[in-house]
Amino acid sequence: MSMHLQRQTDRLKKMILSLSALVEEASEGAIRAVQLRDVALAKQIIEADDRIDLMEIEVEEECLHTLALYQPVAMDLRFVVAVLKINNDLERIADLAVNVAEQAVFLAGMPRVEPPFDLATMTRKVQWMIKSSLDALVNIDTALAQEVRKADDDVDDIHRKAYTHIETQLHADPQRIEALVHFLSISRQLERMADHTVNIAEDVLYMARGDILRHSRPHPNRMPAPSNP
Repeated sequence: MSMHLQRQTDRLKKMILSLSALVEEASEGAIRAVQLRDVALAKQIIEADDRIDLMEIEVEEECLHTLALYQPVAMDLRFVVAVLKINNDLERIADLAVNVAEQAVFLAGMPRVEPPFDLATMTRKVQWMIKSSLDALVNIDTALAQEVRKADDDVDDIHRKAYTHIETQLHADPQRIEALVHFLSISRQLERMADHTVNIAEDVLYMARGDILRHSRPHPNRMPAPSNP
């Protein structure tokens, strides 16, 4: 690798890490806003999304500049391609965090309803997956990347149970329908965040070994169709 390309890849790494720090902060803040019924924090997360969107565009442009100017090959090429893909996944996680923050605003204006599923455990697992996928990126840690992929099964399981439990409560307690629907949406946003962290982990494996794994995943179980009332 030439000195100039080395400097450019170092620059890309710093840019994607700066973006990842903002995204991690947004996801943690959005959940905290739900748990604390903190409207001000939720609005802060929503407003900060513009900065993340701008950084995502800057990273993409820098990747394209690197490809055009330096024409990297082998692992250097895989690195730039992986950063392009990870960049998109980080932006999507931030969008999902905004969705959660918006749900937090709605819930804060309603009478308090306890989460009808294990939100705390689901949150811990998703936040671990976000942090670990980014740690795997920093250290090119393929073992940790594989652990992130495995952890997705736990998040999917919590989401499936949340769906079933909330469906039952919708029939048993129609007065809480609005709040329950918001919590179901939060569960779905968290599950999708986890999916994007798996994408990041698989991009780390692609970067390190050239493995393309996205099409080798088992298809997740479909959500059960709602029963007739």
